Amino acid sequence: MTNDIVALIDFYEREKAIDRSRVIAALEYAFCAAYRKMVPGAEKIFTLKAEIDLKKGNTKIFGSMQVVADEDYRDKFNQVPLSTAIKKNPLAQPGDSIDFNITPKDFGRIAVQTAKQTMQQRLRMAEKEMIFEEFKDRAGEIVSGVVNRFERSDVYIDLGKFEALMPARERVQTEEYNINDRIRAYVVAVENEGRGPEVILSRSHPHFVRRLFEAEVSEIADRTVEIRGIAREPGHRTKIAVWSRDEKVDPVGACVGMRGARVKNIVRELNNEKVDILRWSEDPRDMVEEALKPAAIRSMTVDAEKKIIHVTVSEEDLSKAIGRRGQNARLTSRLIDWDVQVRRDESQQKMFDDRVNNAAHTLGESLGLNDELAEKLFRAGGISLELVTEMPADYIADSLGIPEHEAADILAKAQALLG
Repeated sequence: MTNDIVALIDFYEREKAIDRSRVIAALEYAFCAAYRKMVPGAEKIFTLKAEIDLKKGNTKIFGSMQVVADEDYRDKFNQVPLSTAIKKNPLAQPGDSIDFNITPKDFGRIAVQTAKQTMQQRLRMAEKEMIFEEFKDRAGEIVSGVVNRFERSDVYIDLGKFEALMPARERVQTEEYNINDRIRAYVVAVENEGRGPEVILSRSHPHFVRRLFEAEVSEIADRTVEIRGIAREPGHRTKIAVWSRDEKVDPVGACVGMRGARVKNIVRELNNEKVDILRWSEDPRDMVEEALKPAAIRSMTVDAEKKIIHVTVSEEDLSKAIGRRGQNARLTSRLIDWDVQVRRDESQQKMFDDRVNNAAHTLGESLGLNDELAEKLFRAGGISLELVTEMPADYIADSLGIPEHEAADILAKAQALLG
C-alpha cells in the first residue's frame, strides 16, 4: 500500500466521517477487483479475499478453494485436491474450504491505481448512503451551506460533510449565486433513486418562506399564531395569511415585529422579495378585500358554486388591484383558492358618457346638428354656446369633418343665439 491510499483512508474517515472499518472494507474490495483485472483467469475464481496490514503496508490476496477428492478435481481456480489440502491442513476433508495465498509479486505497488479508483467509487456510494440516513427525516427543514459548483443551471451546495443539489427548477430566477456564497435553502426531498441518495434543496418553494417565518416569529413557533395560507411568485412577491385563536394577539403585528424588524429580516433573506402579510378570514370576501389593498373595492359578487369572485374597482385603482402583469390578483386567487376576477367599474364611465351625450344632444338641438356632430363639437371643447362662439371656423370644420362654410354657419348660429 502506498502513502496516497493511507491518506485516502484518513481523508474519508476524518473529513467525510465514514467509519474506518467501512473505508478499509471498501479498499479490500477494490484490491480484489484489481486482482481480477490483472491476473489472467482470475475472473473465474468464485471467492477472493484481501487482507491489508496497515502498519507494514502489505496487501495479500487469498482465494477460497473447496477441498475435493483427487479423482474429482476438475476446477483449478476453485478446487484443491485432498492430497494437496492435507499438506496445508492435515485435518482437511472433502467439502471443506481452505484459503490459499495467491498474491502476485509486487501486487500492492502495481494494483494501487486501479484499486484507488474502485475504492473511491465504493466510498462515494457509502457517503451517499450516509447522506440518506442523516437527511431522510430532515425534509422540510432549512439548511445552510456554501455554493460549491455549477452544472449548467443546477447549483451544488456544500453542507459540510455532504453535497446537496439545488436544481434549476428550485432556483429563484432573479437571484445570482457565486462560488463560495453562503446561502440558506429548504430541503424539498431526500431522493434515493438510480444515481443514489441526493438531497434536493430549494429557495423558490413556498414552504421556504413558511420556515423563515417559523424561525423568526416566536408566536408562530409556539403556535400562538398560525400560517393559514401562502402564495408565492419567487423573487417577486409573496402573500401570507396568518391567524390567531388568542384575541389578544395581533397575528399580523406579531409577524411584522417592532418597527418591522421581523419581516425585514425575512425580506432580506429573500433578497428584497415583497412580502404581504394579511389577517386570515373564513369569509373569502374579507380575504379578497385584505389581499387587494390599497385598492378600494367598489363592488363584489360571489359565485359560491363555481368559486369565482368578481371584483370591480375604479379606473385609478385598477392597476393597484391587478398588480404588475396580473401578479396581485393571481396571488390573491392562489391564497384563497378562488378565482378572483378584477374589472374596472364601468358604471362610473357610463354615467360620465351619459352626461356628455345629454349635454351634447341639448347643444346640437340648439344649433340644428345631429347627435354625431353635436358630440364631436362637444368633445372638441364646445360644451356651451359661449365657448362655440370663441372657436375659429376652420377649427370647427377640422373637428367635425365638415366644409368650412358649414362650420361658418354653425358659428354664426351660435352667435345669433347669444345675440
